[in-house]
Amino acid sequence: MSTRPFPWEKSYPPGLDWGTPIRTSSIPEFCEAAVERFGARPAIEFNDVEIRYTEIKEQVARGAAGLAAMGVGPGVSVALYLPNVPYHPISFFAVLHAGGRVVHLSPLDAPRMLRFKLEDSEARILITVNLPPLLQNAEHLLAQGLIDRLIVGEIERFGGHPAALPLPSEAIPFARLLEAPPAARYPSVTAQDVAVLQYTGGTTGLPKAAMLTHANLTAAVSMYETWANATGRAVDEKDSVVCYLPLFHIYGLTAVFLTAFHRGAKLLLRLRFDAESALRDIEIKRATFFPGVPTMWIALASHPDIRKRDFSSLRAISSGGAPLPTEVAEKLEHLTGHRLGGGWGMTETSPAGTNLLPGQANAPGLIGLPLPGIEMQVVALDDPRKILPPGEKGEFRIRGLNVTPGYWKRQEENETAFVDGYFLTGDVGYMDENGFFYLVDRKKDMIISGGFNVYPTVIEQAIYEHPSVEEVIVIGIPDSYRGEVAKAFIKLHEGAKEFSLEELQAFLADKLGRHEIPAALEFRSALPKTPVGKLSRKELVEEERERAKKTLAM
Repeated sequence: MSTRPFPWEKSYPPGLDWGTPIRTSSIPEFCEAAVERFGARPAIEFNDVEIRYTEIKEQVARGAAGLAAMGVGPGVSVALYLPNVPYHPISFFAVLHAGGRVVHLSPLDAPRMLRFKLEDSEARILITVNLPPLLQNAEHLLAQGLIDRLIVGEIERFGGHPAALPLPSEAIPFARLLEAPPAARYPSVTAQDVAVLQYTGGTTGLPKAAMLTHANLTAAVSMYETWANATGRAVDEKDSVVCYLPLFHIYGLTAVFLTAFHRGAKLLLRLRFDAESALRDIEIKRATFFPGVPTMWIALASHPDIRKRDFSSLRAISSGGAPLPTEVAEKLEHLTGHRLGGGWGMTETSPAGTNLLPGQANAPGLIGLPLPGIEMQVVALDDPRKILPPGEKGEFRIRGLNVTPGYWKRQEENETAFVDGYFLTGDVGYMDENGFFYLVDRKKDMIISGGFNVYPTVIEQAIYEHPSVEEVIVIGIPDSYRGEVAKAFIKLHEGAKEFSLEELQAFLADKLGRHEIPAALEFRSALPKTPVGKLSRKELVEEERERAKKTLAM
């Protein structure tokens, strides 16, 4: 049992109290409170179309009634297969108002992954938009009997898109869903009910869904708000927040959208990132906050006329999801006048965890201080009950109102994921004497590519389907743009001919998401193994690390 004061409290900025009460509520209550405060103000701008809080409330109420008429209520999963379009926040709130739970599907998911997530989550209703390839994939899922109802929003309603597709006859237009009159009452929803099934990696190679409750999500927002108020980074009605980060990802959902919605800031919701559009949002739309991932910042820093652009509207910038090269961070600080903020978190923590102090100098592995209401410890890798002193490396464990109660239908993993009330993160690092945490390694083999989690086992399983492959190991290697990319080491069957990287990528195109496709390939006559004969990644990881060092030294 931890006792206060915690080491990190002495490093908190003046006025910040770790013990500040963390507010939790149901998401419907959370939504209603924001609408009451900011009713006539614009909550979202998309394609130059503004949507006010009151308009969101009306559409959510009608959408919830329409979903309820389809049987959505407590215990019912609804899959959102949506990019950053207004249909996402409206659908998200509507499902939860109806008493159901949201299942996030990634537009990057390969067809087999979509099938797995639908079957695992028991979602039989899917909401998407009439854009390729989402609509075509959704139609296939309906034709295969994997869903019972397909609800499709028309992008034309929000300014249109040149690639918009006609709605198939078997689809239910989202507009029809909104024809239902708001219900007099909706099912009672508590803060402890599961709001979202958010998929993350599994030890078997298949993803597992973190059960994030209404309390988890609203607690994370409260934690971010408490920290931001004390550090001068809180958004309010005067702010415009650029949102290129995907809402189907927990970072974009909680740290960006829900936090901005709660505070009355306008969300500049964007379908996809490109550097010139981002610069227009800053210069013309006068964006004040820009949270991003390293690939975005690298693209901006590399823009040919970046030094001529006007960044005067910005109040804060931040980067998350993966490490950012120091030289890029320094260049952006020089250009914008702001040091990139950042921190650490996980899907399982909704994703609140640690944050850097404003203006804090970059240091290798530094992820900052635990947010108010969060307890973190470093424990021995071979004994998760043994708490290590400052400076010693071990596994992070964490607890707080933001931490998932467990994984959906994964009882065995739940029994090993929690010790003494703490969630074991799988991340390895240490805490210094002043309570600052440093991340030095990942206990798991996850690759973070462009801010997305990529799991080697999933890639390996797909590569094994190639008839020429006898053995394969996939690891992450450094990449100047994405942070890390996947590299496949392959041993061929005797007599099989080598193939090119492009041929491998084509073979995997319908089996993996684009972010999972290997960017490098190497054939070996033998792959490293452990003493008991299991394929071993660590030797290859070390080889690539040494190769990277030599390349830098040249």
